[in-house]
Amino acid sequence: MATATVTAGSAPAPAIRAPVDHISTRRVIAFLAMVFGMFMAILDIQIVSASLAEIQAGLSASSDEIPWVQTAYLIAEVVMIPLSGFLSRMLSTRVLFTISAAGFTAASALAATATNIDQMIVYRAVQGFIGGGMIPSVFAAAFTIFPPSRRAIVSPMIGLVATLAPTIGPTVGGYISHAMSWHWLFLVNVVPGILVTTAAWSLIDFDKPNLKLFSKFDWWGLAGMAAFLGCMEYVLEEGPNNDWLQDQAVFICAIIMTFGAVLFFWRVFTAEEPIVDLRAFSNVNFAFGSLFSFVVGIGLYGLTYLYPVFLGRIRGYDSMMIGEALFVSGLAMFFTAPISGILSNKMDPRIMMMIGFFGFATGTWWMTHLTADWDFYELLIPQILRGCSMMLCMVPINNIALGTLPPERLKNASGLFNLTRNLGGAVGLAVINTVLIDRNAFHYARLSEHVQWGSAAAQQKLQNMTLNFEQTAGLDASKAAISKLSGMVQQQASLLSFMDVFFMLTVLFATLGLFTLVIRKPVAQGGGGGH
Repeated sequence: MATATVTAGSAPAPAIRAPVDHISTRRVIAFLAMVFGMFMAILDIQIVSASLAEIQAGLSASSDEIPWVQTAYLIAEVVMIPLSGFLSRMLSTRVLFTISAAGFTAASALAATATNIDQMIVYRAVQGFIGGGMIPSVFAAAFTIFPPSRRAIVSPMIGLVATLAPTIGPTVGGYISHAMSWHWLFLVNVVPGILVTTAAWSLIDFDKPNLKLFSKFDWWGLAGMAAFLGCMEYVLEEGPNNDWLQDQAVFICAIIMTFGAVLFFWRVFTAEEPIVDLRAFSNVNFAFGSLFSFVVGIGLYGLTYLYPVFLGRIRGYDSMMIGEALFVSGLAMFFTAPISGILSNKMDPRIMMMIGFFGFATGTWWMTHLTADWDFYELLIPQILRGCSMMLCMVPINNIALGTLPPERLKNASGLFNLTRNLGGAVGLAVINTVLIDRNAFHYARLSEHVQWGSAAAQQKLQNMTLNFEQTAGLDASKAAISKLSGMVQQQASLLSFMDVFFMLTVLFATLGLFTLVIRKPVAQGGGGGH
């Protein structure tokens, strides 16, 4: 327990008022404004994913350049999220959140005015870095100003936003870019951003700044963290599609990442005021909560990626059609959130998490039976299971991880907690992409062995297809039939690779569901302080 006293650091902790049962209307409005700001910041991770083709055409960008519209945002955000804890203690929640909301809004407006891909990448990086400060601030504020009696309302709210925003991002982006233009993907942030900025500056009064921390700011620690996390995000994003270390840029970033990690961890354990205080992991509940958050990130971002890729690659859907097919998960999350809040007061959080993890595993197992004909109705049950299970997991995970930490640790811990979810998503996407590519090649090779001249079934199929194409004027029937048969083999190989990924996720979440049985029952949440 000695670590609890060390964490206060050599600098005095800023004055943070302990939660009381009565919460003023001013603070409730301030918190709701913060939640909306967090929603915008998380939504913007995925809102462009379904509209990259439109942005690419509008900026005359190459296919190699356009992924950076998303990658630049992710790299910048993943650096800011853990840094925000220190900045919040130094500047206060009010100042940091106001600057973050204002900067995010300005960068959104600039992104809409971009005329080339270089400008867009810079504006997206600024948007991700500054906006990233809003996300952990909301989690810290929720467990600082609200008493345990209000957790059944507050925790589902922030859990819903953290999971719903990336889930509906492609859907919202698809609708906006089809109804108006890709510029409005960014312009929609401007008016709400101004309102959030104004509300944050006027209403937030949760804590006081500690400007003495500026003289102890660990610049070397920041450099190491930026190199470590930024390059790791790049390696995980680009590695699967570029044969990992065989690509020169990925190899160089992997080296920089290694040196950055050494510098970062050295400064974490030696600096007087480290950029990130890892001693929050000495709290067993927080350590387990962060582990579960990491795996939830794999499921959250992994399936947000997998479903659209399946529908686009196998079914040939555009962004609007994908959005219409996948909105069910968001609805399921929305309706499950209040139920999760009620259950969190009445049920052992370990049981809630177990139900959520097994529900998620059931949904991914269902997807291991998919075919090329699967559409909205076939995807309905897996999507409902995904949405409901995600909310049943998130609420107890939030409470376990942050609910028993003392107030002076909440800000740093909130940054780390949110970082684990984002890193889980990055690692999950890298593994998913790698498995898709490798298993696709494996299945194509195996299927091709059975589609050869020596195969009677293959020759019969080819003859039938050739006869069908002979009835179409202007086609070389033989070549068309061979091309069509090759496409069918490729489609089946791709389907089998998707089934492999869904099976892998099923095993992961089923194992985690069993793992909840061996952890100790968390101590009942106190007031966020003193424990």
